[in-house]
Amino acid sequence: MFYRLKKRVTLPLSYFFLLTATVAYSQSSDETVFLANGIKIGEVSSDSAIIWSRITQRAGPLKDGVAFQVTKRSEITKFGAYTDEQLGPGGGYGRQLPVGVHLGDAAYAVPGTSGVVRLSYQETGSKRSKKMTDWLPVDKKQDFTRHFSLHGLKPGTHYSLTIEASKSKSTKPSASLNGSFTTAPRKQKVQPITFAVTTCSLFETRDAGDDGHHIYQSMQRMKPDFFVHAGDIVYYDLVPAYATHIDLARFKWNRMFALTNLRNLLTEVPSYWMKDDHDSWDNDCWPTMQNEMGVFTYDQGKQVFDEQVPMSDNRHFRTFRWGKDLQVWMVEVRDHRSPNFDPDGPDKSLWGTEQMAWFKKTVEASDATFKILISPTPIVGPDHLWKGDMNDNHVDPGWTHEGDRLREYISQQKNMYYICGDRHWQYVSQDPKTGIIEYAAGSSTDHHATPLANPDTSRHLYYKPHVGGFLSVTIDRLQGTPVATFRHHGVKGDIYNEDVRKSMD
Repeated sequence: MFYRLKKRVTLPLSYFFLLTATVAYSQSSDETVFLANGIKIGEVSSDSAIIWSRITQRAGPLKDGVAFQVTKRSEITKFGAYTDEQLGPGGGYGRQLPVGVHLGDAAYAVPGTSGVVRLSYQETGSKRSKKMTDWLPVDKKQDFTRHFSLHGLKPGTHYSLTIEASKSKSTKPSASLNGSFTTAPRKQKVQPITFAVTTCSLFETRDAGDDGHHIYQSMQRMKPDFFVHAGDIVYYDLVPAYATHIDLARFKWNRMFALTNLRNLLTEVPSYWMKDDHDSWDNDCWPTMQNEMGVFTYDQGKQVFDEQVPMSDNRHFRTFRWGKDLQVWMVEVRDHRSPNFDPDGPDKSLWGTEQMAWFKKTVEASDATFKILISPTPIVGPDHLWKGDMNDNHVDPGWTHEGDRLREYISQQKNMYYICGDRHWQYVSQDPKTGIIEYAAGSSTDHHATPLANPDTSRHLYYKPHVGGFLSVTIDRLQGTPVATFRHHGVKGDIYNEDVRKSMD
C-alpha cells in the first residue's frame, strides 16, 4: 500500500539511486511527490536534447507489493470475453491479481500522480549560462510524464541539469534530481566516440536483484558518449503482468525504469530508444494484426512508447551525426510494415515507402566516415530454422524481395555496418552474397540468452550463445586512419570478442 508521509523522515539508502540526487519532503503529506523513475536524456544532437521526467507517488518501487497470480497466458484467456470492467483499474486486470487488489498495490508498482515539474540547465561550471523553465504540469493522460525539448545548445559541450517536482506551483518542491550530458561534436570535428547497444531486457530475468541488470552498471563504468536500446525494452505479451490493458503496459515501463542501475546510467548518459514487437504490442506484430490482448490495442502500444521515452517525432526513424567520423541511423520496423504473411514481392515492405526513401536520401547526403545502421531486427542472420510460423524479419523467406534490395544497397555504401537487436545470442555475421557485416548485441542477461536453433552457422564470424551482455562501438583514428572497433561484452563488461574495421577510402 501507499504510506503517506506525515512529517520529515529519513528514508533508507535503497530509496536513493544517485549521489547527486536530492529529495526534500514538505511537511504536508498532500504536497509530497517523487521522481522514482529518474530522468531520461534523449535524442541528443550537437545543438538539442529532450529531457524526460515522471512524477510518482512513491520514492521507489513497492518491493513488498502483491505478486501476480497468473504464470501462464492460458490462465488469463480461460476467463472468456474481456470487458473494461474486468481489465480496468479495480477489476483485477483479467484476474491476474487477487480480487480487490489494485495495480498500484502490485509488486514493484510505481504509480504516478499529478503535479508540476521544472527543469534548469547550464553549461557545466558556467552559472551565467543557466536557464530555467516555468513550472509545467505532468499529463495524467500520458502517465504523468513531461518532456522538455532543449534547443540552441552548444556542440561538444557538457551540460548539468536539475529536475524539480512539486504538487503544485504554490507549494515547495518535494523532490529534485541532478543529471548531466554532453552534446554531440560538430559535424567536422575529429574526436573518439564510444557508444553502447543492448536489446531484450526482461524484468523477470534481471541478474542484479533489485538493482536490475548488471549491464547498465558495466556501461556506466565505460562512460560512453551515448547508449542505444535496440528494442524489446519490456515484454507486454509475457506473464506475469500480461498487458491486457494500457495501465498494465505502463506498469511494466514504470517498474523497469525504477531499477537502480538503469536509472543511474540514464542520469548521465544520453540515450536513444527503439521498439520491436514486444514493446509495440504482441509477438511478431504488425499494425493491422488481429489478436487478443484484452482491451490493449496496437495504437495504445505506440502511445505508451511515446510517453515513456524522449523522442524527436512520432515516426521513430531518425539519424544523428557524431562528429567527422560517425553517423548513426535508427529505423522503425513495426509501424510501417505489411502483414508478415502477405505474399512476398515488390509491394510488400517491412520499412514502408516513406522510411525507405528517407533512409536512402540521408545516407547519400552523408559524408561521415563510418555509417552505422541500427535496427531492432536482423538482415543477415541466420534466423532459426524455418517452421512456417516465423516470418518476421528480412532474414526470413517472406521478406526476401525487400531484404535482397536492402542488402545490395547497404553493400554499395562505403564503411556501412549493421547492428541489430532481437537476437538472444551474440554474433558477427557476413552475408555470403553481398559481404555486408551484421553485429547482434545479444540479450541483456545470461538467463535471457538462448542459442540459435539452426545448425548452419557458416556465415558467423563470431558466435556466442548462452551469454548475455551488450555491444560497444568505438570510433577513433589510428595513425591518422579512421577505425571502428566493435566489442561484444559480458554482463560485467568483460570483452568476449573484438572486431576492428579500418576505413576503406
